[in-house]
Amino acid sequence: MTALLCLCTCPDTATGERIATTLVEEQLAACVNLLPGVVSIYRWQGRLQRDAEVLLLIKTTRERYPALQARLPLLHPYELPELLAVEAADGLPAYLDWLAAATRPVE
Repeated sequence: MTALLCLCTCPDTATGERIATTLVEEQLAACVNLLPGVVSIYRWQGRLQRDAEVLLLIKTTRERYPALQARLPLLHPYELPELLAVEAADGLPAYLDWLAAATRPVE
């Protein structure tokens, strides 16, 4: 099992909580942390943008990532949501076992 930490920004806490809850309920993520107070500066459609956002830290597995990648744009209000996945080099074995169990699809 390969653990992934996925980054996704949202426009506000309510949106982040809705997305996080859905991802955990659907077992696409074991846990999602919401980090408020993020300021994003980026170029979009040729213009420099500056927005207050909430950063989601989504914990999932490589096996569940394709389903997460397909589901997130359906939940997200942005035309092009951020979704970056970073592979975890290591982790507490018991935590990794929990992550795998929490994201295992119900059969």
